[in-house]
Amino acid sequence: MTSAPSVIEQLLLPAECLLCHALLMERDAARIVCSVCRHRWRPVRPPWCERCGQPEPHFGPCRLCAEWPAALTAVRSAVWLSDGAREAVHALKYRGLARIADDLTAGMAKTLLPADAASVLVPIPLAPKRLRQRGYNQSEALARALARLWRIPVADVLIRSRETPTQTALTPETRLANVAGAFTPRRGRGVNLPATTLVLVDDVFTTGATLAEAARALEQAGARRVFGVTFGRAVIPDFT
Repeated sequence: MTSAPSVIEQLLLPAECLLCHALLMERDAARIVCSVCRHRWRPVRPPWCERCGQPEPHFGPCRLCAEWPAALTAVRSAVWLSDGAREAVHALKYRGLARIADDLTAGMAKTLLPADAASVLVPIPLAPKRLRQRGYNQSEALARALARLWRIPVADVLIRSRETPTQTALTPETRLANVAGAFTPRRGRGVNLPATTLVLVDDVFTTGATLAEAARALEQAGARRVFGVTFGRAVIPDFT
């Protein structure tokens, strides 16, 4: 039941949707994005590569995930990065709206990954400088919100060992080189890497380079089963 003070507050200071600016109904009072805009986000659906989730017709082995470490078993994304989803991610990363993670993870929680009670969510870490600038790690905000839905823990078992330039304008090949060696396992987090299913959490999947390199670091530390989940999936640019 909604308390009387919160109802009065909503009447006096009605909240509006971040995307369409419509006033939020009482049932969405705790949201930042209204239900109409959330329904406009286009889910990523099969047919897809069973490993990387790229929904394209494949003839022979998938080239996108061919060089991934063996431990990275599967990656899934909730929605395409369009129809307001890009603006929602931008708000999470650059506008200080960490609370929007609850709206984003509502879709992520529906991805069909074999996460169970023995699984642990692992956010992709930010470099210290970027973390200070942003004030929080958007991947950790997503992981914490997803943990409440899946009821599994979050463990910061990775650190960003070096700063990397933004990936936005890079080709798939240079993306891999850009993040090579960027992650290091963090010791003493109470996670038995060989026995635990690890689920990497990030905001956007483009070519999978970041997830693959994070999984590589975990694999080298003993992890045997790593999955990945992101909110958005970007259409890979044509670099030809």
